Amino acid sequence: MKIVVGLSGGVDSSVTAYLLQQQGHEVIGLFMRNWNDASVTLEDECPWIEDSNDALLVAQKLGIPFQVIDMSELYKERIVDYMFDEYQKGRTPNPDVLCNREVKFDVFMKTALSLGAEKVATGHYARVHSTIDENGKAIFHLLAGKDNNKDQSYFLCQLNQDQLSKALFPIGELTKPEVREIAKEQGLVTADKKDSQGLCFIGKVSLPTFLQQQLVPKEGEIVEVFNDFAAYHKPHPSFDSKQEELEYLSAKINYKKEDGKVIGKHQGAQFFTIGQSKGLGIGGHKESCFIIHRDMEHNLLFVGEGKSFPGLYKKALKIDNSEVHWVREDLKLKKGESMEVMARIRYRQPLEKATIYQFDDGFFIEFENPQSAIAEGQFAAWYLEDELIGSGVIS
Repeated sequence: MKIVVGLSGGVDSSVTAYLLQQQGHEVIGLFMRNWNDASVTLEDECPWIEDSNDALLVAQKLGIPFQVIDMSELYKERIVDYMFDEYQKGRTPNPDVLCNREVKFDVFMKTALSLGAEKVATGHYARVHSTIDENGKAIFHLLAGKDNNKDQSYFLCQLNQDQLSKALFPIGELTKPEVREIAKEQGLVTADKKDSQGLCFIGKVSLPTFLQQQLVPKEGEIVEVFNDFAAYHKPHPSFDSKQEELEYLSAKINYKKEDGKVIGKHQGAQFFTIGQSKGLGIGGHKESCFIIHRDMEHNLLFVGEGKSFPGLYKKALKIDNSEVHWVREDLKLKKGESMEVMARIRYRQPLEKATIYQFDDGFFIEFENPQSAIAEGQFAAWYLEDELIGSGVIS
């Protein structure tokens, strides 16, 4: 089989290419150049040059064809502009999820198929299996990677059946130490290379510095809210329906300046996210302060002291129907239906017991235990055992 591997210049994609070659496939290495501006990366590095060189050295070592494709314009349009827009609105986007949906498994995949490939492989710690339903139709299952510390199924939560049908994740059955051991044994230049940190394909970038390219700093106030805030101690009302209860549980509190005390300044609410504690420059507290709300209209940040501060927690979240995505379309809920699942609201968060509900005017996730720092714009993903079956953007 002819397979294109997205060689990123890291150890994971390098070992992916090696494993497929060992299985007797015809392998082509393709490197995506997604960013050209070194001015916003840390230490004036231009990471794609180093990564591209490493990918080339791996391709030469394995004796496979290698190409670089420039996707920087597309990446700027579909990922970077979207990021700026979301932060400006006070939402917290996930560029890695979008990059997989919009770039890697869309335009990049189409490019690979145009080269005559039957499948596209990447170095994700995830697995894809297929079964046949009673009508003889293939169903593709997106499963968590075997390495619990590295499972990256969450980043693939927006893929569809067509994309999964052409995707391969060979290292999903391995642990990271096993992958590094294979790279060492084969003398691959990436064997000891550190995992890339930062934005998908941009590299080591300071997010505030990056955002300041387009989002203008503007001084605002930091307001501390305290444990005795009245809204935290209201008894729950009685509800006429489950949907009414879920609307109540998922609603956010819109704080006002007079609800707390001004304790500091910041340079723009758009540069922060819910649950953030670093970079606030607040002293004089026993525990760290965490952002519980951003008022974008008045450029105010609201914070509460301590990881267990009540304003950080909610038991439910809502997703607009237009933002609900089913990886397993055959399991899609009909109006009025519910399902017990495991769910997470961010990468690396342990899966939590939850129930999902579908109504005419919204989709809800209700957690067994209240969740900390549910941020608008992030992706929630839900699983049955180790299979990711759907996801959506938190509203």
